[in-house]
Amino acid sequence: MTTEPQVLQASEWDAWYDILVSAFGSEESSEERELFRSLTETERSLGVWDEGRPVGTAGAFSFRMAVPGGAVVPTAGVTMVSVAPTHRRRGVLRSLMRRQLDDLHAAGEEPLAVLTASEPAIYGRFGYGLAARALEATIDSSRVSLQLPPGLEAEAAGLRLRQSNDPSSLQSECEAVYARCVAARPGMLERRPGWERQPLLDPESGREGASPLRCVVALRGEEPVGYARYAVKPRWSDYDAADGDVLLRELNAVDPAAHAALWRFLFGIDLTTSIEAGGRPLDDPWLHWVSDPRRCAPRWTDTLYLRPVEVGAALAARAYAHPVDVVLEVEDTFCPWNTGRWRLSGDEKGAVCAPTRDAADLALSVRELGAAYLGGTSLAALARSGLVTEARPDSGALREAARAFFGETAPWLPHGF
Repeated sequence: MTTEPQVLQASEWDAWYDILVSAFGSEESSEERELFRSLTETERSLGVWDEGRPVGTAGAFSFRMAVPGGAVVPTAGVTMVSVAPTHRRRGVLRSLMRRQLDDLHAAGEEPLAVLTASEPAIYGRFGYGLAARALEATIDSSRVSLQLPPGLEAEAAGLRLRQSNDPSSLQSECEAVYARCVAARPGMLERRPGWERQPLLDPESGREGASPLRCVVALRGEEPVGYARYAVKPRWSDYDAADGDVLLRELNAVDPAAHAALWRFLFGIDLTTSIEAGGRPLDDPWLHWVSDPRRCAPRWTDTLYLRPVEVGAALAARAYAHPVDVVLEVEDTFCPWNTGRWRLSGDEKGAVCAPTRDAADLALSVRELGAAYLGGTSLAALARSGLVTEARPDSGALREAARAFFGETAPWLPHGF
């Protein structure tokens, strides 16, 4: 056996995808399989083969991701990574990650790579840092109410809601809202052609007793300004009292009034006493409207992991909340072309970043740089954890860089891959 990855051929896709499904121990519907067959970029997909059978897989999607400042940057969405259980600890995963990052570097078109991790412990050694988290909550809507400011209450009441049990009938309205939201939220991915089908996947085998997917759109006049996709899971107590759940799958809105109108709708769905909300941004507006946050059981989970493929291009692609002029000494053992000193100069209008021989102000690994890149992780917090070192503690460089990197809006990934 050789661990040298090979580019996937279209005729090999079924066997390659079967290994992926088996490695994750998951079930898949025919709809999911058909969708991911159509979305797979075979020229960006790799396999390791042993005696004609695939034993390792990895791929990349060609995405564009919002970064602080509103730019939307070409980004490799690392995906479909697996190793057959019979071939663990033979260097298969390392060879796939090595080939993938070398190919990205050679192409020079995507300064960032991102992934969602089934096992977070795996990817740090390849330079990926936790860049975005998501909020989960179980809201007791029978005992928790929304308390909106009077002006917002009136504005939300002025919006019109359109609900459908056929989400595809409102797809164009939802996609228009999603597109408007992307630049305002670091971590959001543009919806590339074909990906608009993913949120509508709703195989019956995965519903676990819930209803088919439903959709509601908020309209200001005839303009869509928000939407929510959800299901309802009916349940009855021993005394025949309704005790169902609203399962929120997706919610996007362009302004506070649209958010408020949609959350008020979810709280008011008949025969339900709870809202299961997963994958929400850490600064979701409802957190400030609920009457009792303890009865919402908020908790966070990791979502997006990011690594700069090209440090200079990555840091120059985003804007910075405060003026910054700092020399970063970056360690990147897996992608040594990034190792060295980089002078970053920028502000809210843009930035430049280039190699330098000047003395370093801060030292950190590419993993910490990836964690801080979208503005959701503070460089100061990483320094307090011993992961960022300030060369001259009295220089103020750490404070300057931390203020510049940190974002006013929490990064968020609502678009799985």
